[in-house]
Parts: sequence; structure tokens; C-alpha cells
Amino acid sequence: MMMMMMMMMMCGQIWWLDSELTCGQSRPLVFTQGHSVCNRSFFPCFDTPAIKSTYTASVRVPDGVTVLMSASRSSYSKQDRVFQFSMEFPVPSYLVALVAGELQHVDVGPRSRVWAEPCLLSCAVKKLGGSVERWLGVAEELFGAYLWGRCDIVFLPPSFPIVAMENPCLTFIIASILESSEFLLIDVIHEIAHGWFGNAVTNATWEEMWLSEGLATYAQRRITTEAYGEAFTCLETVVRLDALHRQLRLLGDNNPVSKLQVKFEQGVNPSTLMNLFTYEKGFCFVSYLSQLCGDVRRFDCFLRDFISEFKFKSVVAQDLIDYFLGYFPELKDAAVAQREGLEFERWLSGCGPPLYEPDLSAGGALTQPVQDLCDVWSSGDAPDLQAVSAFHVSTWSTFQIVLFLDRMLDRSPLPHDVMVSLSTRYSCLFDGLNAEVQIRWLQMVVRNSFYPDLPRVRAFLHKHTSRMYTVPLYEDLVAGVMKCVAVEIFYQTQRRLHPNLRRTLQQILFQTSAAPTNQNSSALPLLPPSPSPQPAATATASSTSGSNGIALRDVNVSA
Repeated sequence: MMMMMMMMMMCGQIWWLDSELTCGQSRPLVFTQGHSVCNRSFFPCFDTPAIKSTYTASVRVPDGVTVLMSASRSSYSKQDRVFQFSMEFPVPSYLVALVAGELQHVDVGPRSRVWAEPCLLSCAVKKLGGSVERWLGVAEELFGAYLWGRCDIVFLPPSFPIVAMENPCLTFIIASILESSEFLLIDVIHEIAHGWFGNAVTNATWEEMWLSEGLATYAQRRITTEAYGEAFTCLETVVRLDALHRQLRLLGDNNPVSKLQVKFEQGVNPSTLMNLFTYEKGFCFVSYLSQLCGDVRRFDCFLRDFISEFKFKSVVAQDLIDYFLGYFPELKDAAVAQREGLEFERWLSGCGPPLYEPDLSAGGALTQPVQDLCDVWSSGDAPDLQAVSAFHVSTWSTFQIVLFLDRMLDRSPLPHDVMVSLSTRYSCLFDGLNAEVQIRWLQMVVRNSFYPDLPRVRAFLHKHTSRMYTVPLYEDLVAGVMKCVAVEIFYQTQRRLHPNLRRTLQQILFQTSAAPTNQNSSALPLLPPSPSPQPAATATASSTSGSNGIALRDVNVSA
């Protein structure tokens, strides 16, 4: 059992936010982010997913500060200002998490509550309502009892470096996602699915991260299918698989990062290779296993028994495969693991696209109109506006609009007249929609050098200070002819950015060498404002992505 006595002191992977960087801007806030190998600078530990343990923690805080941890039990001594926590179930070190600040809560179910800064709480509760308990109930019907007791959610400021983190008992989610209800739904359900896949049964090595993310993505889609229907799930899956194939076009089919079993070089941070392949190629392999057994309900039973067999343990891919073939002896006898072109070994160690993708035709009523509209807009320099009028985009869901914009991004650059028509018809509509829609439209504006809508880019980057909504646009601005615009916006907004994000944007804008990843390393200094530059038609710059990396501007997804 790990014992921790923590004071509010500087640690390598604790993110310290001045009050100006919080949502309420009234009190400082601190949180940790342990995935993948960061908690070794938080407390002494064997920082590997192969080892699990229980833990206890005592945290002393100033008056007015509330502390939460990914623990199954907690108590507070007001006299001593000490919070006590204990996790009674064994977890790997990366799932130990802490947040402290001005936090309040509302119960949204018998075993779930929402935590947030006071200014965010009512919005978060309204968005989630009683859905968490509903999703938990569906998941339990599919995969067996929820093992962790509590299923609380805390919304963190835009400085939170990822979209969400599945800390047991206490999911961390970035507050920026609150305005995108469909993305919020998917993200919360995905983290709930991790309660079974990733938290209860964990990948023993980061070289097989797909065992957590691929299985959780499959489970997430089983939950959404049961709760919202097959068409909705197929639409969301199409959006993500589009993004996977977009990455493959950029990387090439022989890039080793497209393997499910990735071999790490010594000293490589596993988080740097966390990509869509771990989620979507992993999902496709799990879907293939489901297809082999011939009955999705039968496969649900397999997953339920797999969790029961391996709960609170760490496993490798061969454990899953051996259990699968033992569970379905008729498949073992049929040598499905060696089926030509679909060999399990090729799935795991081969580069390139998934060897199988599930049938998504059930979502055709939602996806086909999107493709038809893309074809209309791509039919020539002067789109048929009467044909365009037949599509009522204002009635579409967020995922439909996102799919439309992603596919139009794939076709960029577009003729100037097409951009004029797109802006005339849709830009005001997009202004009233969520950030997931807006960022994609603004990426189209930037990639097509469409200056009439440049004020919208400025307004968006002045409003949003999260990594997920800033980095893609800055990378696009720098890669095209608008670098001077990006520099100007950065000068104007840098004081509202977390130092880590500010450092990242400085690297993108000024092509500086990569800064140390340790949170304690000094951020590059604030830069003095410069005279407002005018857009330069000939200014160019390349992406800062290294030869082995992928620029976010090329992916078109935020999580």
C-alpha cells in the first residue's frame, strides 16, 4: 500500500493555475495529470501500468480549498484542514489523481455528483442531468457491475491539457467541452467505459495501449447504441474512422506508429505515441472479434466474463486472445487466428489501416446527406445553389456538421467563389453553434486564405484558451500565409494562456527548439507586443511537427 503525505508544494506534474487561469478567476487551482508516466514526479512509485496497489493520502490545505482525489473513500477534518483519502481497490500509479481549488458539487444520481468551480456548476449539471446514472445502468447491463462505487465528474479549466481522463471514482473533463453536448456525451461515456476497460483490467505495458483505448471505445459504442440507437453510433464512428484514414494518408501505410503493438525506443514518453490508432484501429480489431463470434450479445457476455476473470489485474494482448479462443472453442478449432489476410498477429504487429471495419450502413440516413452535400459543393467552381438549398444544415446534429466540414477540409483548397458561397450561406449559422463546429469552419477559412472571415478567427482565439482549440488553428495559420496574423493574436492573448500552452505556441510561431516536457521547466518569457502586422500574401512557414509526428491541423479532431 502506498502512503502519501502531500503538502501544497511544487511537483513536476502538478499543474498550478493562478486565479487568472481558472474559470472563475477568483482563486488558484491545482490538478495532477498522471497519464502515462508523470506520477513519478508526484509521489514515489513504480510508474508502470503492470503494477497495481491500493493507496491512502492525507492533504492539508488552506481555508476555502476543497481537495478531491481518485479515491473510493474520503473524509475532512475542518479543525486540521486535512482531507483523508483511501483507494481500496488496486490501481496503477497513473490513475492516482488530485485536484484542489474552489470547488462545489451537486448530486446528479445515487452514486454520481458533478464538481466544478461555482461559475460553471449550474451549466455542468444542466448538461449532464440524470444521464450519468442512465449510462452507468446501460454499461452494467452490458459488462457487469460497476466496481468503483462512486462515479463523480469534475470539470477543469481550459488549461487541462487533454479532453478527459478516466481517473477511477473521479473523471476529469475539460470545461471547454460543455458547449458541445454531443461531444460531451461521447467523452463522458468513454470515460465511464474505462471503469471496466483500462481501470479494472489494464494494459500491462504502454506498448499495448490499445487494450485500454480500443476496448473502451468499443464499449463506449455499445453503450451509445443501446442508449441512443445504432444510427447515432454509426455517425460518430464514421467521423472518427474518417480521421483515422486522414492520419494514414499523411503518415503512409508503413509508418510504425500505426501498429497496435508499438515498440518504444528507450527514453520515449508513451504519451507521445497516443494516437487515433490506439483508439480506432483497436476498436476495429475488437469489432472483428465480435463479428467472428457471430452475435453481439454473445460477445457482450464474453467481455463481461473477461472483466470478471481479470479485474484489478494488468494484461497483455495474448491474455485477451487466449481467453477469447478458450471462450469460443469452435473459433479456435476453425483457426480464425490464422485466417489469411486477417491473422491476429498481423492485426497486432502490422502497419497500415484496420484489416476489417464494421458495417456502418445503419447510419446511412445521417451520413449520406452529408456526403451528398459535400458532392454538391465540390461539383465545380460555381456550386448549384438551388441544389444546396435542398439541404437543411440548421437541423443537422453536431456530428453531421462536423463530418461535413471535415470532408470539405479534406478537399481544400477550394475555389475562392466556393468559399464566398460557403461563408454567405453558413458562417452566421456556425457563429451560433459550438466550438467543435466553429474550429473546423475557421480551419477552412485559414487553409483557403479567406480573409473576409478572418475576424472570426481572431474572435475565436481571443475567446478560447484551451490547447484543443488553439493549437490546430495556430498550426494552420503558420503553415499558410497568415503567420503574421497568428503572431499578432498571440501577442494579444498570451497572458491568458497557461505557460505550457504559451511555450507550445511560441515553438509553433517562432520555430524554437522543443522545450523540456517537465512541467517545472521555465516557460519561454512573455513577449512584448509588436505593431499589428497586416496580412502578407507571400508569408509562409512550415509546421513544427517533426518527421515522426502529426500536426493537429492535419487531423481535424480535438480528442
